[in-house]
Amino acid sequence: MHRQLRICGSRCRRTPLRAEVPAALLLWLLAASGPAPGTPPPPGGAPTVTAPTTPGEEQTPPAPAGRRSGLLRQSYLLGDLGGLREKLSKYGISLYLAETSEVLGNVTGGVRRGAKYDGVTVADVQLDTQRAFAHHGGTFNASLLQIHGSNLSAENLYTLQTASGIEADRATRLWELWYQQKFLEEDRLDVKVGQQSLDQEFMVSLNGLVFVNTMFGWPMAPSADLPGGGPAYPLSALGVRVRTRPTDAITVLAGVFNGSPVSNNNGDPQRENANGLRFPLNGGALVIAEVQYLYPALGTMVYADRPAPKPGLYKLGAYYDTEDFADEEFGTDGLSLANPASSGVPRTHHGNYGLYGVVDQLVWLSPDDPDRTLSFFARAVGQPQSDRNLISLGVNVGFVLRDPLHLRDEDTFGVGLGYARVTDGASALDRDTNYFSGNSAPIRSSETFIEATYQYQYAPWCQIQPDIQYVFNPGGDIASPNASGQRIGDELVIGTRVNILF
Repeated sequence: MHRQLRICGSRCRRTPLRAEVPAALLLWLLAASGPAPGTPPPPGGAPTVTAPTTPGEEQTPPAPAGRRSGLLRQSYLLGDLGGLREKLSKYGISLYLAETSEVLGNVTGGVRRGAKYDGVTVADVQLDTQRAFAHHGGTFNASLLQIHGSNLSAENLYTLQTASGIEADRATRLWELWYQQKFLEEDRLDVKVGQQSLDQEFMVSLNGLVFVNTMFGWPMAPSADLPGGGPAYPLSALGVRVRTRPTDAITVLAGVFNGSPVSNNNGDPQRENANGLRFPLNGGALVIAEVQYLYPALGTMVYADRPAPKPGLYKLGAYYDTEDFADEEFGTDGLSLANPASSGVPRTHHGNYGLYGVVDQLVWLSPDDPDRTLSFFARAVGQPQSDRNLISLGVNVGFVLRDPLHLRDEDTFGVGLGYARVTDGASALDRDTNYFSGNSAPIRSSETFIEATYQYQYAPWCQIQPDIQYVFNPGGDIASPNASGQRIGDELVIGTRVNILF
């Protein structure tokens, strides 16, 4: 929902204030302060559909042009559920139920061509302790996932940067289960304890969430290099997260979580914890910290005779995992894993770290329509230890245009790019394999994709999103299983996603 936010310090001039910071600032402010109760961010790159910001408070965005009443105006497809939402809100309980369904297919490249359907239903229940028990600042949260359909990336594409942020093994599973408590004046400190998915708060570009590809959500480097892909959709891990806002411009996030979302790092992590009801605390720890800087901050003076500042949110972060990691090239005997004389058991390394930065910056505001904005975003995540990582660098950049067409102020258009660089250690193993086998298979190096997407807001509770992606060097330039010595062909992926808020 597009909203105007006016910010002004105590020393504003007496002239009438006319310059307004555009709606994008409000979104970045929400991102800096974390998700509001009842508004869980979507998994991966899933589109955003606005839920109530407080239990029982229905937001009713303006309906698209020409649709002014009835079903197409209400915030939810099922409305108030016969009065249930209103009754539960009196006890501080909010309900969130959303379905994301899509059909994507590759018309060129891949190991086979075709289309696949996949979807996820997200159910979230939150309890506001202020309303329930007159206890300020507390929130209980429980969320469930019902994942259905097939997996285009695993079955057709063989890409590193998977085509959809909701692709996962079929399952019905617990996702998050936590309690959050706010402290201090203006709620400048809060602590969250329990089962958490890091992609809901850390390393996030708000503009990147417009896109379908997974890597605009949880980044490539931790997805490939951390145990189980890290505690991110559809997995999570037990831990403690602390957030503080020492100034109106700066927010600091820090957390300690179990080093892996599963107790056994061998095999498919989603099958190791198929229903999400295991809460491992064995092994190591994953420590992560992030500093966010928001400009302009609340309290910034805005004058009628000066242009409104273009808001931006900047993030720097680091993480360290104390688990053990397998070597990409060498075994415990010092021989290449491709050497027939090798034991085949990789040597292990203790610990792994990554660094990242995220930028969300408004670059253009229409002088005639404050809802029409162009934003730039960029994110880089690096894990430089080549001997224990598959991916050394992942980069995402793009532009997002809101209100792209006349009378379509709820629509969004985006163009983005993703890049993943394979480590020297993994590439060296490919060369060793060619040497010992006498073959000339491709050597993995990097994978790049571009994506163009359009979110059409059919109703406040429904988005329809056509999407197109093109992948260069799928899998980092891996060999095709269909033709010896040849690489998988570049891939054109097209499809449509539908997101419904019930």
